[in-house]
Amino acid sequence: MLAAACVVAIVAGMHAAESILVPFLLSVFLAVIWSSPLFWLQKKGVPMSIAMLFVIVTAMAIGLILIAFVGSTLEDLLIAMPSYQANLDQEIAVMIVWLEDIGINIPDNALYGIIDQEKVMQLVTGILTGLGGLLTSALLVLLMVIFMLLEASSIPAKLRVALGDADAAITQLSKIIDSIKRYLAIKTMTSLATGISIAIWLAIVGVDYPLLWGLLAFLLNYIPNIGSFIAAIPALLLAFIQLGIGATVFAGAGYLLINGVIGNVIEPRVMGRGVGLSTLVVFLSLVFWGWVLGSVGMLLSVPLTMCIKIALESNEDTRWIAILMGSEAAAESV
Repeated sequence: MLAAACVVAIVAGMHAAESILVPFLLSVFLAVIWSSPLFWLQKKGVPMSIAMLFVIVTAMAIGLILIAFVGSTLEDLLIAMPSYQANLDQEIAVMIVWLEDIGINIPDNALYGIIDQEKVMQLVTGILTGLGGLLTSALLVLLMVIFMLLEASSIPAKLRVALGDADAAITQLSKIIDSIKRYLAIKTMTSLATGISIAIWLAIVGVDYPLLWGLLAFLLNYIPNIGSFIAAIPALLLAFIQLGIGATVFAGAGYLLINGVIGNVIEPRVMGRGVGLSTLVVFLSLVFWGWVLGSVGMLLSVPLTMCIKIALESNEDTRWIAILMGSEAAAESV
């Protein structure tokens, strides 16, 4: 009971400190990702300062390009909104005629005006304003990542001095970092394949802004289970407004095919036992970390749960919990 009470108190504290924990945890995982190219450059003889500058400038350039692309695309989408409204009214008129033919009568004004252009404009304006706020938050995260990378190489020596015999702690830390790196590397490759495939498919169908929907599919694919479905909603809505029900069905079939093949066939084969979490635990972790840390918690739900599982494995008293959290294949290998 005491342990359960401590867990509840810790979780409640994390939820209350969400505004502080989110940038910190995001910085930790970015530092883990960026440490690989940084240490690789150092091994090649590049000085630490130059390697750090190269990694940071590259990451910032990619981020600024993505933000500029999303901002310009949303502006174009806002300009094209009147034509989309006209297309939607035509589709609704066809739908009303079809419903009347099968005996369902709907008032003429019931379905028209579904898209409120003023609200859409406010939404897009809010997103563009949010991109500016994102740059401010990104600066804080960037500074924390830089300091973490500068301290990364000295952590093993500090642990040995602080703990005396720190080999077990260093081994456990290395295991956690390696697992996170492997998961993020594989997830990035599969998400990239998903985003590129979605963009190509939507371009073939003729949906506007396929690169934007491909980027959205790439980013939301990091959210397990539901991310791919969320990414499909705006693209399919635009397909219906722009091209009609037939193109929408064709585009939806492409989403199902691509996510089914990559998410259920390719990714599990490549990932193997790298995650070692059961499907139920992955879903519950998505809900739990999403409640504790918001959208960033959903993105980091699997890596955070992997860290907890590895930490539980290191203690004989809690190893049974780690086994219950693991997949069936992982349990059979114990």
